[in-house]
Amino acid sequence: MAMGTSVSPIRRSEAITRGYRVAVEPRYLSNESDPHMRKYVFAYRITITNADGVPAQLMSRRWRIVDAHGRESEVVGDGVIGATPHLSSGEVFTYESYCPLPTPWGTMEGSYTMQDATGERFDIAVPRFYLVCREGPNS
Repeated sequence: MAMGTSVSPIRRSEAITRGYRVAVEPRYLSNESDPHMRKYVFAYRITITNADGVPAQLMSRRWRIVDAHGRESEVVGDGVIGATPHLSSGEVFTYESYCPLPTPWGTMEGSYTMQDATGERFDIAVPRFYLVCREGPNS
């Protein structure tokens, strides 16, 4: 994806769970989208910071995606973008991904399952963020 042709970030969302801060910056990718074919593509950058939580490894993700018509889908999988990063105190992990929608707006939210050194698993929240095409009324 050519990130240079996207529209600037729409809105930043942030949540803190068990000492982990998750911040999301979504943006609409006009060059990857085709509104006439009902294809709207959104990128998002996620930054996970272990602000003061126990050291842990990101094991899996769960997403709830809702389009403008209220249709929901769930995505569950191991790691993120093929990685299962370990975050010690003060460490940061950032990645980018994307989500195609059949409508010009929708929402995403979810969680990451983390595992500490003792094997205990816990979830950290990914706050709801909005995927919005702002290119005009006929988009």
